[in-house]
Amino acid sequence: MIADLIKKNRTCRRFYQNHAVDNGTLKEIVDLARLSASAGNLQPLTYIISSNPELNARIFSCLGWAGYLKDWPGPEEGEKPSAYIIILGDTERAKKFGCDHGIASQSILLGAREKDLAGCIIGSVNRKKLRDIFNIDSRYKILLVLAIGKPKEKVVIEKVISDDKSSTGRADNIKYWRDENGVHHVPKRSLDDIILSCY
Repeated sequence: MIADLIKKNRTCRRFYQNHAVDNGTLKEIVDLARLSASAGNLQPLTYIISSNPELNARIFSCLGWAGYLKDWPGPEEGEKPSAYIIILGDTERAKKFGCDHGIASQSILLGAREKDLAGCIIGSVNRKKLRDIFNIDSRYKILLVLAIGKPKEKVVIEKVISDDKSSTGRADNIKYWRDENGVHHVPKRSLDDIILSCY
């Protein structure tokens, strides 16, 4: 059921690095993005996929991880993604990409979860360095990088606390955190908080 898949589709930042994700699997989940909606049906997105450990290490060096976790520089060796999908916008097909890459990312990650994989949408990217690594032509805009792999962490959804301080000592906000057991907690607003009107 789609609701179950969406609930399981949490951002993952630690993986079983030695669990290989082959290019065939990556192509299957990118194909879901190909079949997804595109503004004006222009279909301007293109992709670079990598399951190559040496290239993956170079991609990893271009990425920023978990901005809210100030004392965590990202996954350590053995917990890094085993695959990446770089989403590009072809400026010869469209000048603006709207939400196409968001739709594509969601489709890809839902496909990954269906295969018992998980991922992370990363927008904090050293685009110049990444462009140089792959010699990406200037016609392509680097939009997002998706990290993909077998999940090694537990992620739970919490209710956003609306008072001045929650029981965890954190001020009222939507910042995710990790507890002492390494469980990743993600606050989500309630349905009543996000529906402005219902007629």
